[in-house]
Amino acid sequence: MLIRKRDEVNTVDWGNGTSSRLVNESDGLGFAVAHTVVAAGTSSKLQYRRHLEACYCLSGSGSVIEADGTRHEIVPGTLYALNEHDPHELRASEREDMHLVSIFNPPINGTESHKLDASGYSQY
Repeated sequence: MLIRKRDEVNTVDWGNGTSSRLVNESDGLGFAVAHTVVAAGTSSKLQYRRHLEACYCLSGSGSVIEADGTRHEIVPGTLYALNEHDPHELRASEREDMHLVSIFNPPINGTESHKLDASGYSQY
């Protein structure tokens, strides 16, 4: 059995927030779990080419925008899954940070971080 507390794990600053890596590849479970905080007022263009990701919103709000411009509002209780390595833009509301539980398959190793810039989608 694996028991971990958020304040006991590696937390990565990924550019527009943080990601506390609760379950990683080295745990051998076949998936990874992170508590992701998206900083209020930020916008991040992201894509996972080697991982599928599902995110469940715990608190805060924002949106996820598909590459074709389709926008989906994210509020507590909303799940979105990037099931085709989808490029997307993740925006947090101006008012508050957005807290997500992020699940990755295959699992991330736990040290990855995005490199956000205007040139395109940050990938790992």
